[in-house]
Amino acid sequence: MGEKREERGKGKLIDGMPVFAKELIAGGVAGGFAKTVVAPLERVKILFQTRRAEFRSLGLLGSFTKIAKTEGVLGFYRGNGASIARIVPYAALHYMAYEQYRRWIILGFPGVGRGPVLDLIAGSFAGGTAVLFTYPLDLVRTKLAYQVADSSKLNVQGLVPREQVYKGIRDCFSKTYKEAGIRGLYRGVAPSLYGIFPYAGLKFYFYEEMKRHVSEKHRNDITVKLVCGSVAGLLGQTFTYPLDVARRQMQVQRLLRSNSGDMKSTMEILVMIVRREGWKQLFSGLSINYLKVVPSVAIGFTVYDVMKSFLHVPARDETVMEVATSRSSQPLALHSSPSLSQSQQ
Repeated sequence: MGEKREERGKGKLIDGMPVFAKELIAGGVAGGFAKTVVAPLERVKILFQTRRAEFRSLGLLGSFTKIAKTEGVLGFYRGNGASIARIVPYAALHYMAYEQYRRWIILGFPGVGRGPVLDLIAGSFAGGTAVLFTYPLDLVRTKLAYQVADSSKLNVQGLVPREQVYKGIRDCFSKTYKEAGIRGLYRGVAPSLYGIFPYAGLKFYFYEEMKRHVSEKHRNDITVKLVCGSVAGLLGQTFTYPLDVARRQMQVQRLLRSNSGDMKSTMEILVMIVRREGWKQLFSGLSINYLKVVPSVAIGFTVYDVMKSFLHVPARDETVMEVATSRSSQPLALHSSPSLSQSQQ
């Protein structure tokens, strides 16, 4: 009896939550779970992008071996605390904003329809919104992941002489803010926005479009969701990867030995990379990113859909109808209120 009461209590609590809160929770859980699974690949990818001479010659397995020897298992998760601290609110905002923008577009612009263009637009704006709110955490995550411990002295290599080593998330925030203020915390946000608008839009576009071609009978299968999410992430990432490389370079400019002191713009970074190392460097680490993105996006979309089902989030068409009904009832209530007050008098 007691267990049944607890289950009923949990059911009432879940059903009493607003839809946007459920979407926030579902998105946060999905993002945190997916990011933790691929954290080691994320660390190696960042080192490939920013420490090319040191790690590219080692290759994927060699890089894993070096990190394991010099830093141990925890080395694969360096900067992952900041990554989780960023990805949970980022994913929560991203998924929730996507649902909200989708509803607003349907209600405000009925002519757009409910096809792939809607998912592309809603996903793009949702990605931009999430980036603006959580970018400083991504910057901190990259700076912490960039630091590499030496096997003999356990100090940090590759830093400018007298450059302070970041001890953790709070220390990195504090020193970055003291050094350059708010602008320092948003260093590299431009290529992030350039990249996230097409990437987020394409990711949702491909995922929803692929699901539309699956029969209703198999649409809720976890395997189908994983496959759709994998292809969506792979295609979306391929088109926008050079901007991700530029963003990482901008984030660690102050830590690079070769840095002349002048902070470069997104286009200057891209041109500099092509001139010095060729256009292939714009896709440095892409193979690792495929290994990371495929499971990350697949797991993210799948866990999000599973969490929505667990939290009893209604179907998208149902939520749109609820919002439309509530909006249409408000003017009616306002119109009827004078007559109610007259009858009360």
